[in-house]
Amino acid sequence: MLTAFTAGLLLITISELGDKTFFIAVILSMHHPRRLVFSGVIAALAAMTILSVAFGQVVSFLPKQIIHYAEIVLFIAFGLKLIYDANKMPVSATQEVVEEAQEAVEKADLDNSQPKSVWSILLKSFILTFIAEWGDRTQIATIALAASNNPIGVTVGAILGHAICAAIAVIGGKLIAGKISERQITFLGGFLFIIFGIVAAIEGK
Repeated sequence: MLTAFTAGLLLITISELGDKTFFIAVILSMHHPRRLVFSGVIAALAAMTILSVAFGQVVSFLPKQIIHYAEIVLFIAFGLKLIYDANKMPVSATQEVVEEAQEAVEKADLDNSQPKSVWSILLKSFILTFIAEWGDRTQIATIALAASNNPIGVTVGAILGHAICAAIAVIGGKLIAGKISERQITFLGGFLFIIFGIVAAIEGK
């Protein structure tokens, strides 16, 4: 339980900080009440986590040996790819992520002249975050974790990790956005994935 919780918490917190969903929350919180943005964002991330864990539980019915080796290969492959991507990233990589997030927000908010209701802000925050998170590496990693670890621990840890990143984004995102290096975060995430793969290999012996 504790291992699953810690794995979910660390994986999500480090991987999501400075991600596209992080900057979507930053941008939305500049134009709308932060508590509404946070509520919509965390609801989307929690829903995505629960769906991922549920899918991971379906995968868990496969033979344990297949799950074990698939988890090792998945984490190490993800880690190596992240390190490779980080090594190829230009210094302006963070700015590119910010621009993608800005574009997503602008497409969802074509008419800024009308006052926004509470529900429209919540819905926009939810939909933008959910779409941005779908198919993200953290979703696949959550599925892998849930397939071989305590599902409750993974769920609680992952949602807490998402909540921490979302809170940072809506409260102080504007101040720290320019100080986050997507390259460094990607490197760190890559090493973390590899560590998880090694731990999985050792625990399976």
